[in-house]
Amino acid sequence: MESPAVLRHVVLFAFKQEASAEQVNDTVSRFAALPQAMPGIRQFEWGSNVSPEGLNDGFTHCFTLSFASAEDRDAYLTHPAHQAFVARLGECLARSLVIDYWARASA
Repeated sequence: MESPAVLRHVVLFAFKQEASAEQVNDTVSRFAALPQAMPGIRQFEWGSNVSPEGLNDGFTHCFTLSFASAEDRDAYLTHPAHQAFVARLGECLARSLVIDYWARASA
């Protein structure tokens, strides 16, 4: 039996050099609070880069949100809580990278 498809929304953050640890921690905390405001988020996880390869191009934090449908993802993108979160990112964020994909498991 095939498991239901899951839409992954992956967000990478590269913080400004001058961003304080407090600003970074506040950003992570505010991002982690979004699932409580939006029932369409099935799963949320995050972590900071620990790769020894040195290929992260300045991106230090990765956030992965899972949705059951594109409609749930779209509702998240336009939700006032998400919009308020994004509006404050310029205070300490240098760059972001976002990619969405439908998760596929290999047989």
